[in-house]
Amino acid sequence: MLYEAQARAEMETWQWKMQKAPSFTDRLSKRVQVRINKLIPDKVHNAITATIKQMVRGVLYGSAYTAPRAPEFPSFFELEEAVRRRVDFYKKTAAAEGGVTGAGGILLGLADFPILLGMKLKLLFDIAAFYGFDVNDYKERVYILNIFQLAFSSQQHRQKVFEQIRDWDRKSKDMPEDINAFDWLSFQQEYRDHIDLAKLGQLLPVVGAAVGVVVNYRLVDRLGVTAMNAYRMRVLDK
Repeated sequence: MLYEAQARAEMETWQWKMQKAPSFTDRLSKRVQVRINKLIPDKVHNAITATIKQMVRGVLYGSAYTAPRAPEFPSFFELEEAVRRRVDFYKKTAAAEGGVTGAGGILLGLADFPILLGMKLKLLFDIAAFYGFDVNDYKERVYILNIFQLAFSSQQHRQKVFEQIRDWDRKSKDMPEDINAFDWLSFQQEYRDHIDLAKLGQLLPVVGAAVGVVVNYRLVDRLGVTAMNAYRMRVLDK
């Protein structure tokens, strides 16, 4: 019970961060991002957009991503320790991959986008299974994509997504069964805009490898924290 109280306190702090208004720094970062986007060649934007679009559709439509059969955990603490170990594994893997692709220049740096995106989506499927949710359910896959947006969006968009997942178990009952209703366009635009600034340094010579290691590690860490708190919202209230 003590650990659950600690987890709930962490979740409530995270919820506050998700709902707070965009700060001056948030707005400034957005303006910088717009300028950065203008400097990046259209072919780079198009390649990233196409990759994100196809992978998102793969999540919604098919079985490209699978999750392990989750064991029965004796306590909530043991469950979350297992989740942390899984996140740690993906952080180290993503960091190693970022270092390799970053050292390879622009071509390998561009290859990092789909590789890292795939890792992060697979991690979310694993975490969902650990918390006891069936990722074969289309609505659970939409929830996964919403978690992804919470981790990698502007604060303004994050507020909107957070409102969508509050009381998810009730709201999801009214969701349309048509998977085409998912707004993948906003998803990929927010992700691309949010990620470009951090990943741009990975395309640079000499420093690309170091940037790839640090950025990939931090991005996966942020996703892990976001996913844990998003599932705590549904598990701790039961």
